[in-house]
Amino acid sequence: MTDQELETDYLVIGAGAGAMAFTDALLAHSDATVTIVDRRHAPGGHWLHAYPFVRLHQPSAFYGVHSVPLGEDALDVMGTNAGYYELSGADELRAYFARVMQRHFLPTGRVRYFPMSEYVGEHRFVSKLTGTSWHARVRKKLVDTTYVEGSIPATSPPPFEVAEGVRCVPAGEIAYLGDRPERFVVVGAGKTALDSCVWLLEQGVDPSAIRWIKPRDSWWANRRFRQPHTMLPEFYRGISLQLEVMARASSVEELLTDLEAEGYFLRIDPQIVPTMWRGASLGEAEVGLLRKITDIVRMGHVRRIERDEIVLDQGRIRTSAQTVHIHCAARGLRRLPPRPIFEPGRVTVQPFLLGFVCYQFAMLAVVEATIANDEEKNRLCPAISYWNVNRDYLSAFLATLTHDRARKAYPTVANWAKSTRLNPMAGLAQYREDPRVIEAAERIARVDRTVAANLKRLIDSDQG
Repeated sequence: MTDQELETDYLVIGAGAGAMAFTDALLAHSDATVTIVDRRHAPGGHWLHAYPFVRLHQPSAFYGVHSVPLGEDALDVMGTNAGYYELSGADELRAYFARVMQRHFLPTGRVRYFPMSEYVGEHRFVSKLTGTSWHARVRKKLVDTTYVEGSIPATSPPPFEVAEGVRCVPAGEIAYLGDRPERFVVVGAGKTALDSCVWLLEQGVDPSAIRWIKPRDSWWANRRFRQPHTMLPEFYRGISLQLEVMARASSVEELLTDLEAEGYFLRIDPQIVPTMWRGASLGEAEVGLLRKITDIVRMGHVRRIERDEIVLDQGRIRTSAQTVHIHCAARGLRRLPPRPIFEPGRVTVQPFLLGFVCYQFAMLAVVEATIANDEEKNRLCPAISYWNVNRDYLSAFLATLTHDRARKAYPTVANWAKSTRLNPMAGLAQYREDPRVIEAAERIARVDRTVAANLKRLIDSDQG
């Protein structure tokens, strides 16, 4: 079959949150044309498959694309997020990204969108429904937003064997159970597992009916320090707390436990030293709920679930046919070796700072559109791996500090960062007279020159 031909400045692979944020900023800072190819039926990436009770773990105000606000900037009055700014759920996010595409991208006449299409390489893609194949003549660059794409339980099989007759379902399916299980076994230690446990408890499931299998424990950022608008001074105070502790800590463990003492970091079990850090945030009310679950299994990863027992790295535990096993053990974001983000004919979207995903991926588009030299772009935005262990928190923070000053030398990039709603600090100026902001600024000034050097020392000493 002969390929159909099209011309475009940028060919964007993927239509998830990062791709949408990148495209939005590219449209705003250039006159480029963009072709978006995605294997899913609608924009939104993994949100199309997300479990029904999922919500953002960051305020809606910082998520999505710059040009279209998300949510109503309302404070939640009920549930575990009460008193904090709203967290959009899966339904709202799916509708939001569809609206961005249909009402904002496509009407520009500069965006073409091919859902249900598989990118097969060399600027070719094929419709999964009709078999029609296209070849794009790309005038500028291919933008790959799938390099570090994650996997989720809804679309990934369990990373363990499941015997015939065992009830094992991905997290989302527990909202559709047709009968009442005898017990629930939650397998996984990440945000999906936490959300599943919290949801079960909120539905009135007795904590004693929940067993939680997790191979390791994690640190979580306290959501109190990640709030917009009227709570932005507390966000800024959280930054000052981090910098102050980073300047004085003598070890990675001391740094993390000191930040816990300041209320910035949370852990579920105060008796267990966490070895994982994934950058997610959690509320204190959620921690209170999760601590009601006392049947915690820490025997490594699950290897196999039989009808009457679960086999783990370090032993076996009993189970039953009346138990529902909840698969929350997908890999999550990929931790591939970083490659240059900007190359001739290519942008490989990856993290480069410790910040909200939509903010930093939109910034990549601003850098792409306004700076000519790829080498300089990579100097300003050097790729880093997604975080996993405690040391990664320090490495990501150090990368943020190191290159933030370099980006400020470019007025277009710096002015965009000061104005975009995706950047939490963009609105801080209106609170500059707040005593918490004044005090935090003074604390930051006192340690500003020593933080980077101490972080580097801590990272180097923790390599083993």
